[in-house]
Amino acid sequence: MGRKFDALSEQHIHFIAEQKIFFVATAIEDSRVNLSPKGLDALRVIDAGRVLWLNLTGSGNETSAHVQRDPRMTLMFCAFEDPPMILRVYGTARVVHPGDPDWANLLSLFKPLPGARQIFDLAVDLVQTSCGMGVPYFTYSGDREQLVDWALKKGDEGVRDYWEQKNQVSIDGIPTRIVEKNR
Repeated sequence: MGRKFDALSEQHIHFIAEQKIFFVATAIEDSRVNLSPKGLDALRVIDAGRVLWLNLTGSGNETSAHVQRDPRMTLMFCAFEDPPMILRVYGTARVVHPGDPDWANLLSLFKPLPGARQIFDLAVDLVQTSCGMGVPYFTYSGDREQLVDWALKKGDEGVRDYWEQKNQVSIDGIPTRIVEKNR
């Protein structure tokens, strides 16, 4: 059985900083569960009770659709090198869009990344660790740059057009409000 904590410890924060990938899970009562892998330099632990992650434009926008209706979110980190550990961060999140008043302040905490779509601001209410002894070893060989290159090639206007065409509803038809929130 894993151990539970009310907030992130310094050891947890250090572990998170060492990971090259994390996973985000969200759902609403009657939707599919969305589970997405995330990478790049897009996550910031603000303090023991708050985590931000910069979401880049992608093929879907499930997380935003879910969080706007039900703010539950889980982040999962797992060690692919020694020592083994799985760390889950549970909490409630809010979506911050480029048109929101606190966007610029939060965005300043990240290195600029083309295609930035929204920031998720997670208030931590539970942290759980478990052994991770069944997670295989993997070696990190670098970040993929295709998503960044794609957004650079599209440009700001092209990315906004993509939002309009591909990111307005989830796979379950839940509105993301991305266009209306960024007028």
